[in-house]
Amino acid sequence: MIALEDVGKSYATRYGRHLVFKDVNLQIAKGEKVGILGRNGAGKSTLVRIIGGAESPTRGKVTRNMTVSWPLAFSGAFQHSLTGYDNLRFICRVYDVDPDEKVDEVQAFSELGKFLWEPIRTYSAGMRARLGFAVSMAIEFDCFLIDEITAVGDARFRDRCHEELHVKRGDRAMIMVSHDANYVREHCHKAGVLTGGQLTMFDDVDEAYSFYMAHASE
Repeated sequence: MIALEDVGKSYATRYGRHLVFKDVNLQIAKGEKVGILGRNGAGKSTLVRIIGGAESPTRGKVTRNMTVSWPLAFSGAFQHSLTGYDNLRFICRVYDVDPDEKVDEVQAFSELGKFLWEPIRTYSAGMRARLGFAVSMAIEFDCFLIDEITAVGDARFRDRCHEELHVKRGDRAMIMVSHDANYVREHCHKAGVLTGGQLTMFDDVDEAYSFYMAHASE
């Protein structure tokens, strides 16, 4: 179980504090798939980072009784002066996984070839995203965070991502941020809408999407 209790997030700006959201209450059970909808800037990615522990809430409590991934395809935590391989080794050691057992599958899935041994600063955005997803699949989690993963790579790569994530790991909990209503409908048990600094949850995904469209301009 992952539980958020009265979670809020705000940032200090030169004009005062900017409220991202407040009083977010959410529970994700083992194997449950939850979609998060909201316009750009509503705080979806911030909420996902808080759930994963990459960012702290300003107030409230987050309880994690499951292991949680970083957002899939996220490459912001990579050390860009190091090679892709060196970053893989570091991440594997953090999670107590033997990197030598993972390097072949990461190289094959990311399709980086010899560039796995080149500094990440030489990578294109797509190469970084492919490596980020491949490394995510090298570590097994109880819950996967998915932030607009459908935008990564070409159609063939997205099909491979679907196979790895939704077929091979279909029993895991997932929290999905996406503007693609069909993607959320296909994969989620329930969905929430972030708008006006509030998260409104719905047991029916179609109801959530209708609410999202009605409040999209807020």
